[in-house]
Amino acid sequence: MSRVALVTGGSRGIGAAISIALKNAGYTVAANYAGNDEAAAKFTAETGIKTYKWSVADYDACAAGIAQVEADLGPVEVLVNNAGITRDAMFHKMTPQQWKEVIDTNLSGVFNMAHPLWSGMRDRKFGRIINISSVNGQKGQAGQANYSAAKSGDLGFTKALAQEGARAGITVNAICPGYIATEMVRAIDEKVLNERIIPQIPVGRLGEPEEIARCVVFLASDEAGFITGSTISANGGQFVV
Repeated sequence: MSRVALVTGGSRGIGAAISIALKNAGYTVAANYAGNDEAAAKFTAETGIKTYKWSVADYDACAAGIAQVEADLGPVEVLVNNAGITRDAMFHKMTPQQWKEVIDTNLSGVFNMAHPLWSGMRDRKFGRIINISSVNGQKGQAGQANYSAAKSGDLGFTKALAQEGARAGITVNAICPGYIATEMVRAIDEKVLNERIIPQIPVGRLGEPEEIARCVVFLASDEAGFITGSTISANGGQFVV
């Protein structure tokens, strides 16, 4: 029986690429999504991957959603915390609501998803938690104090939880993508993209969602069992740690 992998924000963008790559690697995949019913239905129709709707910002919704996934597919052994939002603003214009929405989804959402699964992973002596952070969680970014704080927090969470899970066979790792050619990034003004963003990337191009997905598949595998508390920086050399 194949292992069950749950990907948050798993029906669009990087998350969709991750869901598909895990399915192709032999996992039974559940893709969580927050709001776009049309995109989720299309994703399921095209891939055969079941989708489940809830907000990762709501702990009770996460617990209920996970319970439904496990009832349908079996125990979740691989969790990919990919769901994220932006509410960009320069700090002097940032509202408490913009701060809270990003922290609730991008940071608390990681806790909300991992916590209900933790006991089961410990009992089974196996688990893989992979947190999708960001290059801006490593280097910071003007206009993204909320996003950078949350994504940086994801890295601290990863390092701490890795130490708790290690003896129980649970690895916890993070991936920090740079600028990836998703629908959101492609929507950036072409002049800005070509004159301000891509010149900052030494490899001279945007990353592809599948390149992040391949990192996830490796970290989810048995072969990656000695890697925990680590961060893979997949940013084309834009920021070197």
